Amino acid sequence: MINKQTREQIIALIHKEVVPAIGCTEPMAVALCTARATELLGQKPEHIEVYLSANILKNAMGVGIPGTGMIGLPIAIALGALIGKSEYELEVLKDLTPEAIEQGKQFIAEERICIHLKEGISEKLYIEVIVSAGQQEKKAIIAGSHTNFVEEYKEGKEEQSGADDIQLNMRLVYDFATTAPLEEIRFIEATREYNMNAAREALKGNYGHNLGKTIDRPLAKGIFGGSIFSHIIARTASACDARMGGAMIPVMSNSGSGNQGICATNPVCVYAKENENTEEELIRALMLSHLTAIYIKQSLGKLSALCGCVVASIGSSVGITYLMGGDYEHVCRSVKNMIANLTGMICDGAKPSCSLKITSGVSTAVLSALLSMEGKCVTSEEGIVDDCVDKSIHNLTAIGANGMGVTDEMVLRIMTTKGC
Repeated sequence: MINKQTREQIIALIHKEVVPAIGCTEPMAVALCTARATELLGQKPEHIEVYLSANILKNAMGVGIPGTGMIGLPIAIALGALIGKSEYELEVLKDLTPEAIEQGKQFIAEERICIHLKEGISEKLYIEVIVSAGQQEKKAIIAGSHTNFVEEYKEGKEEQSGADDIQLNMRLVYDFATTAPLEEIRFIEATREYNMNAAREALKGNYGHNLGKTIDRPLAKGIFGGSIFSHIIARTASACDARMGGAMIPVMSNSGSGNQGICATNPVCVYAKENENTEEELIRALMLSHLTAIYIKQSLGKLSALCGCVVASIGSSVGITYLMGGDYEHVCRSVKNMIANLTGMICDGAKPSCSLKITSGVSTAVLSALLSMEGKCVTSEEGIVDDCVDKSIHNLTAIGANGMGVTDEMVLRIMTTKGC
């Protein structure tokens, strides 16, 4: 068994990376930064200047803001200033009221908000908000992670949240998830409560593209049947539909992304229920899934050109593999099968159609687990897969973090010039 000190470090890391969030984490982080700047100002701002890194801008442009029926950054910023509380972190707007929405709309109509692309920085997650009233002006900055406030940003020297975190590898992830005392890791069950509830919430309305509902309808059942596979896809897509469509519900995020949290949770929960796994097996599978995603994000970064569903689906694949009775070697094979398939899927912002990408990721997760349990694995003679599972993961993250940089720039350029 892993020693207690190491277990405590891993648990602290999980508690930091797996947290509740309402709505898409990028506009919520901008609202959070606005709320903090407003608190520093001590009064309602008359004007708000916002400077964002390209990846924040990309991820916040097309997503619904919970409870508002509106899309994009302006309403998130206005509400952050009007009713946001920084102590709530990524649930910053949970005190939302109909009156606040109307005030926010008026704030926008009065053209009090200016949003800019922050030039000359390499940090992919950067938010700077300057609020002013009369002669008073205050600034707040978030950098490195979605809730990491920094006093002063200097290129290359900014505070990086989690810089002293334990560095993971696949063996450590697996051993921790499968051997840690159950009472130490039972808290991960909260991800099921949050994220499966989001799937149920989707049934109460028409959110996003209704992908989850569509998979449950007669036409789709005639194609997929009532299989575990179709149930996994439907429950995962439904939760994403609700979240991206603006439902006022919290989800449990992973590494700063609610969709990653959903994707690492719901497939594992559905499979465990229908496969009649024990409660302990579910807890360990959820821990394995979430911690695998956290491990991959350590070298990929919080935001990148690579779609986060690739990362989280690798997590759910290893969780499902474990529930199928797989051991460490089976888990490693599932990871390699995933990397051989999904590498290169672009992130073109947070939006309702993210449910389509999540469906692709989850489908591949199940397929990769099945292949692994049959003893099948993509070999090191094929593509970017290496004999070493950790090297395979780092090949994936090197492509996402470095190799796809030009792709990221082009995606943002296309998104910001459509119709021109």
